[in-house]
Amino acid sequence: MTGLVVCVAVLVMASAFGVLHKRRSGRVRVRGRDEGKRMGAAELGGDLGERATLVQFSSAFCAPCRATRRILGEVAEMVPGVAHVEIDAEARLDLVRELEVLKTPTVLVLDADGRVVRRATGQPRKADVIAALGEAI
Repeated sequence: MTGLVVCVAVLVMASAFGVLHKRRSGRVRVRGRDEGKRMGAAELGGDLGERATLVQFSSAFCAPCRATRRILGEVAEMVPGVAHVEIDAEARLDLVRELEVLKTPTVLVLDADGRVVRRATGQPRKADVIAALGEAI
């Protein structure tokens, strides 16, 4: 009987974790630790957008990274003055550590001055990215 109780408890905790993880993954939100951090063209390896920049940290074998690349590319084409820059996390470990990127894909929304305004971990939805750009522009 004790084994059954332990099994049910583990299943309930795992389900709760799964639901919480799914709700948080891909959400574009503000993180207090990002406040005041700036990135320039030298760190990005590309030019900043006139109005905003979408920075994507990805890795070679990441399937959600490919979908995120497509989404961010579409948003950058739709919104004038917005640039999309993709950074290989494995090649830029110094930047990954500095910005505390823990998993790929991670998307940073930068304003025109290069300040981090929003962050998404996981594959974001197009509508969330557009809404985050509204705050950066």
